[in-house]
Amino acid sequence: MSNPASNWLEQLFLLEGRTAIVAGGAGVIGTVMAGALLKAGANVAVWSRTRESLDRALEQLTAETGGADRLAGFQVDTGDEEKVAQALRDTAARWTPPSILINAVGGNRGKGPFIATDTAQFEEILRLNLLAGLVIPTKVVAAFWIDKGIRGSIINLTSMTSYTPLSGVWGYDAAKAGVLSLTQATANEFARYGIRVNAIAPGFFLGKQNKALLVDEETGDYTPRGQAVIARTPFGRFGDPEELAGTTLFLASEKASGFVTGVSIPVDGGYLIHNI
Repeated sequence: MSNPASNWLEQLFLLEGRTAIVAGGAGVIGTVMAGALLKAGANVAVWSRTRESLDRALEQLTAETGGADRLAGFQVDTGDEEKVAQALRDTAARWTPPSILINAVGGNRGKGPFIATDTAQFEEILRLNLLAGLVIPTKVVAAFWIDKGIRGSIINLTSMTSYTPLSGVWGYDAAKAGVLSLTQATANEFARYGIRVNAIAPGFFLGKQNKALLVDEETGDYTPRGQAVIARTPFGRFGDPEELAGTTLFLASEKASGFVTGVSIPVDGGYLIHNI
């Protein structure tokens, strides 16, 4: 005899038959999000700039989910509009037209005082996180959805710096504040087409881009920055990337979050509510 609760939960979160694009899906967070979608039954196209990272992510996802027939990788620079358009065509030809877009491209470059800002590097960080990480993929995919009458879901990656800037990472601060603003602005513009735009704001998760800032590579102890993060995180620890999976499925599912748009959901162990 079937369990009514299990059936209801499957109907709420099952993504079988839907196709998702995870741009930046070879990173730590992107891989977790891609894995969650695969486990929920979706077809998943992982987009990544380098072949090496793409192959590594596909191998990991196949081993973890067993969903090789619903998984494909596409080498694409999301900062190049023509290449994004081609990757979209290739993805749509592989399965059903995509109806989920995760914008997980991003990262930081260095840390220092504002008056020592390398303006070329600042611009590079803006291009990585805003243009490649949101504007170009969203522009291309949303235009496709509007033309085809597809009700889609876009999930961006905001940050703790979208709300409260961190010292020394000026380009990243500006870019992630922009991601939050554009998440809200595009949600408003696309609502008339049935396209939802939301974001997940990860707190501090140890990944290749921030581990050296938070953990001393020689001793394994927290750096002063790492200690400061833990001190203002009520849960008193860094996050596990797998803790982003549930929020990903919630925002991807039309049935679970069909009336939710323009929000950024912190998954941060309480970092943003720190008080004394």
